Amino acid sequence: MLKKVRIDKWLWSVRIFKSRTMATDACKSGKVKINGANVKPSYLLQREEVVEVKKGGFNLSYKVIDLLQKRVGAPIAQQCYVDLTPEEELNKYNDWYVGKAKSEFRQKGKGRPTKRERRQIDEFKDDWL
Repeated sequence: MLKKVRIDKWLWSVRIFKSRTMATDACKSGKVKINGANVKPSYLLQREEVVEVKKGGFNLSYKVIDLLQKRVGAPIAQQCYVDLTPEEELNKYNDWYVGKAKSEFRQKGKGRPTKRERRQIDEFKDDWL
């Protein structure tokens, strides 16, 4: 039974982030906190700690129940934490975004965005969230 595991590894293994690199980048950019303090990706997480994650403009909060080092299926991953995110934070998407924003527009004949353009679009969106 594990006593401690890296925070970036845990966030990836319980499917909060799609890749470990994304979890590491979130830690480095100050979007992951424990007890209100920013943590590095190498922080050793223990059971019963509360992890706060800012992802996609939402402030999510989880209490660690079990530690994992390898990625597992979603039903098993959900048993490893308790979601403490307030209800108003979960409803923020419905209250703010749905039906209020125009859909994204790309000029006719421009084709799909290149990989470089996609990165620039994603960075732009992250700055606004």
